[in-house]
Amino acid sequence: METATTSTIAQLRPILIIDDDRELTEMLKTYLEGAGYQISIANDGAQGLALATSGTPVDLILLDVMMPQMDGFEVLKKLRITHHTPVLMLTARGDDYDRILGLELGADDYLPKPFNHRELVARIKAIFRRLELTNSSRQQQELNINNIRLSMDRQTVHSHGQEITLTGTEFAILRLLMVNAGQLVTKDDISQKVLGKPLLAFDRSIDMHVSNIRKKLSLASHDEKIKTIRGSGYLLRISSCFS
Repeated sequence: METATTSTIAQLRPILIIDDDRELTEMLKTYLEGAGYQISIANDGAQGLALATSGTPVDLILLDVMMPQMDGFEVLKKLRITHHTPVLMLTARGDDYDRILGLELGADDYLPKPFNHRELVARIKAIFRRLELTNSSRQQQELNINNIRLSMDRQTVHSHGQEITLTGTEFAILRLLMVNAGQLVTKDDISQKVLGKPLLAFDRSIDMHVSNIRKKLSLASHDEKIKTIRGSGYLLRISSCFS
């Protein structure tokens, strides 16, 4: 097990676990604290949402889908109204509906139950690496392509002058596409560079994130900004007439 003294990534970053399985949450708390993270627990959705929006620092939320009264989807839906805290959904193994819906609602990643604790830590580190990379890049840097303006220092996106609200993962994907505007960016590249994991067969998470970006950009303009290269990946059009 990785210890807090050897973990350079964790830095006692606060993680909130929202899951009604008390035995599992206590096991995860012990394991993740041993890996150097600061863990808080909520065993129902309402309590979890209250903690996540209370102003207490939370760098990542591990959110179970199946909970009584307020399930994980409802928690995520309400959370995304005001907060962009990264969310790692814990879903039932093989339930594509849960995974797709979670991503559509703004989850950053998902992990099917039961899972290996080492894989969980790897997913957590990947999300934090992306955040650290984003934070380290917050210079006076701005990308302006095809009426999309992305500001790294402000962490904002405007399309045709209208501000577009993206999750952290969506922001990182759009930035990658903009940096490589006019060129194919493969799904595996996106998965590796943004999610920090290789693309698995039948994994639709990248498709769902890009679909969310498209929907949000379409609120400002009906121009097709992102072109799908079937079977390969995506390309950000340099201009509206780019073919």
